[in-house]
Amino acid sequence: MPFWTLIGLRAGRATTRWPLGAGPDGQDGVLGMPRLHKERCVPHCAECADICPSGALGLGDHHDLTLDYARCIACQLCVEACPHGVLETTRDWALGTRDRAALRSDAGPREERARTAIERVFGRSLHVRHVDAGSCNGCESEIQALNNPFYNLHRLGVFFTPSPRFADLLLVTGPVTRAMRAPLEATYAALPEPRWVMAAGTCATGGYNGGGYACHNGLEEILPVDLWLPGCPPNPAAFLDALLVLLDRRPPRTATEGNRHADD
Repeated sequence: MPFWTLIGLRAGRATTRWPLGAGPDGQDGVLGMPRLHKERCVPHCAECADICPSGALGLGDHHDLTLDYARCIACQLCVEACPHGVLETTRDWALGTRDRAALRSDAGPREERARTAIERVFGRSLHVRHVDAGSCNGCESEIQALNNPFYNLHRLGVFFTPSPRFADLLLVTGPVTRAMRAPLEATYAALPEPRWVMAAGTCATGGYNGGGYACHNGLEEILPVDLWLPGCPPNPAAFLDALLVLLDRRPPRTATEGNRHADD
């Protein structure tokens, strides 16, 4: 008997039942996006906004603190810098949503967007074409983990494909360098209708590390985005959660609705 077969028989099933059933999500101890408590904020204090390296924290029209999760890299510097406990450390990593505005703490009441109908079109399967549009490879490392025995992406009916002509969803990471814009647009054009686009990682959702002569500021205004997943990088569980949001098999979360854990 091959050695690794014997090891597998002794170890038993490694795949988690989450998110379809009770089981670990593999993210114990992982810190997520900070939570903003506006009621604790002291007027004219901007210590947390001043230290934010990605511009996720800022002052609104009425000089109130705002937090844009699409730009947040969850570095926790704001939590450490704030002397008033306005920012709180959380495990809020599952924030995939169809509406980018829902990732802002100052977003008003949301209008329900039309459902994607993607599950009605494709049943319960989804084929994904991934394009790295200038990422640091942090997101790619997390994406690779989706195919390991623990997460086992195929059990959810989601598959990566090397050809855009067989894909339903274009998954984009990176801030979109100018050299990658034309290949990205060509890949999108090659996807058959109906097609969907997912911006994954803070570079793609908020443009962090973007700008300048050689790089765009994320995917917004380049392609029509159907699903936003912030994070630097998003962990494998967050990717799984967001893909199920696209398939209407999980409800989306917003900046004001808190976290989704393995037992949700």
